[in-house]
Amino acid sequence: MTSTVSSDTSAAAACTLTVTGMHCASCVAHVEKALRGVPGVEDANVNLMTGSAVVRAGAATPQASLIEAIEAAGYHATIAEPGTPEQMPGMEHDETSGAVRRILVAAVLTAAVLIMDMGGHLGLFPIRTMNAPWWNWLQLAFTTPVVFGAGSGFFTGAWAALKSRTTNMNTLIALGTFAAWAWSAAVTVAPHYVAAHGGSGGAYFETAAVIITLILTGQLMEARSRGRARHTMQALLDLRPREAILVTDGGDVTIAGTAITVGARLRVKPGSQVPTDGKVTAGESWVDESMLTGESEPAHKVEGSLVTGGTLNRDGTFEMTATAVGSQTALARIAQLVQEAQASRAPIQRMADRVTAIFVPAVLAAAVLTFAGWFLFGPDPRLGHAVTAAVAVLIIACPCALGIATPTSIMVGSATAARMGVLFKSAPALERLSAVRCVVMDKTGTLTEGRPVVQNIKVADGWTEVDALAAAAAVEQGSEHPVARAIVDAANSRAVRAPDVSQFLAVPGRGARAIVAGRRVIAGSPALIKEARAVIPQELQTEIEELETRANTPVLLAVNGSVVAAIGIADAVKPSAAGAVARLKRLGLEVVMITGDRAAVANAAATEVGIRQVVAETLPANKASEINRLKKEFGVVAMVGDGVNDAPALASADVGIAIAAGTDIAIEAADVILTGSDLNGVVDAILLSRATMRNIRQNLTFAFGYNTLGIPMAAGLFYLLSGVVFSPIVSSVAMALSDISVVGNALRLARYKRQTA
Repeated sequence: MTSTVSSDTSAAAACTLTVTGMHCASCVAHVEKALRGVPGVEDANVNLMTGSAVVRAGAATPQASLIEAIEAAGYHATIAEPGTPEQMPGMEHDETSGAVRRILVAAVLTAAVLIMDMGGHLGLFPIRTMNAPWWNWLQLAFTTPVVFGAGSGFFTGAWAALKSRTTNMNTLIALGTFAAWAWSAAVTVAPHYVAAHGGSGGAYFETAAVIITLILTGQLMEARSRGRARHTMQALLDLRPREAILVTDGGDVTIAGTAITVGARLRVKPGSQVPTDGKVTAGESWVDESMLTGESEPAHKVEGSLVTGGTLNRDGTFEMTATAVGSQTALARIAQLVQEAQASRAPIQRMADRVTAIFVPAVLAAAVLTFAGWFLFGPDPRLGHAVTAAVAVLIIACPCALGIATPTSIMVGSATAARMGVLFKSAPALERLSAVRCVVMDKTGTLTEGRPVVQNIKVADGWTEVDALAAAAAVEQGSEHPVARAIVDAANSRAVRAPDVSQFLAVPGRGARAIVAGRRVIAGSPALIKEARAVIPQELQTEIEELETRANTPVLLAVNGSVVAAIGIADAVKPSAAGAVARLKRLGLEVVMITGDRAAVANAAATEVGIRQVVAETLPANKASEINRLKKEFGVVAMVGDGVNDAPALASADVGIAIAAGTDIAIEAADVILTGSDLNGVVDAILLSRATMRNIRQNLTFAFGYNTLGIPMAAGLFYLLSGVVFSPIVSSVAMALSDISVVGNALRLARYKRQTA
């Protein structure tokens, strides 16, 4: 398993740049090629949707050389300053700046040309006026500013690509519109010469002007659509509170969220957002953390509880101390992970990249062949039809849709997943998860709560559960052992008051002794009770054996030399575990438990959640071996874990899924992080990865299908079928609609809802 996100920066460091001027998949390929050609660069990933480039290079590689390489390729770049998520590349750049003004000017002039061209057919102008020499000259005057003014970016982009010996979308548009303009200009300047060489004498000024105007309009609409796609990421950042209430000696003061410092005392009122990450110091409340964890039930927060910035305080008022601010908060780290995932490239995109590498040259060749075919074999006027068909091929084949098909879906899908509490570290991880056939789960802390709790209390005649729990809690309240804390917590949760004790004595690893209300009380393991020679009644002996078969750890309570109760302690299964396992099975996945626990304990937990295949008493190193065995049996395997001992298995799996409540080592080794403890997040991650990959395949199918059908239609198939020449204007409309359709399809992922069945 590999991950594009790494904390090892000794060999290479990541640098993020904002790149402008890219319009298609060819642009992305050229920028990547330019960056990878810089000495010291190990890898470069360019994202058309975010307008960003993530470059891994050695420390000796100056950032200025990266910018120079991009500029030499015909694009513009700046270094994206690290820090807060507001500085995410591609989000601060106004892609529509100046575009509306250019479109308005172009639209007015194009409308004039269209009226002049179509006026004769509609009877608006006398025939003698339209045949006057100055008529075409007037159209030339209107069209030239549209082509070389509003459309100047296409020509400068094509020239920059030519200088770097490459081609891109600008090349196709510049050639197509220039051909239409040049032909029309030739007809205007030298009509007799053109007619003598097979030309019809007809001008196509409206074709050149309309193509430029429509493509500019399409780019504006696409930019706005891409902005809506990026808004799915911005929605995460919008969770950050704008203000906070600072608690001072002089009273409460409202401050900006950006002014919070570590250690600041803050007050959080009902209905307001938690201003930053911190710890509750006074008061209690219920906090809705669904926007970050995906869990619908509010979490109870009391003194000492940790709270996360951006979550919503539901009921009470509490005070907190800020423990992290700015880019160090959980929300900022989530945004950073999502950004890095969006900047990475899914393996499925390689197919589009291979096509793109030869696409524009192939289209240029197709346009030449189309021109030759119409000129040699087409109907009269051959030269005019040849120019029209070649221009239509050039325009309809622009590879914009190919360039945005994959990154748009990855961007929207990963941001949607983040809102559901699922963080993909990379696009390859998202793609691999969609192909998973087996899900392996650790037990402790993953399927279970990870802490012991009281599950059963069996008492002898004459005793009640409350009396037994009170006596046991009285003895155990002086111990810090997890089992002792479980008994004390059980007493507290049931409002059982533990009496005072004296002569407390802890027996390490086995229990404790004390005098409770004048009676000698021992709470501990069966070994400690046996050592104290306490008598176990026959009815309790049977209950103790039953607890052990249920994988409960029995804590025996002896009073004055006689055992009066057996308390069953176990690591409780998470409420979501059984439902999540059932959902995974309904998806056709095999679910396996791997744990280092005793077989009896593991089998009891597996039975409770519905897992049939269990591998117990496994050392951490052997977990990785088991993962490799399962790969051979099932194919793609995902591992879900939370502890240090899970790290080797997480790294060995095709996809490692870590629970954020676990250790940093497990999170570092994983490809996917669940920000909540609900195991339904595993199902959500798989379903959303499948939906995203399905969306990508739909986009690629549309993009490839569009060009597969569009180029032959423009080249002459449409004429053979209908007897009508395919207009370049129709090509420009089709090209714009293809891009918008791809983005619109990807945006459907933003409406993805968690499936409960």
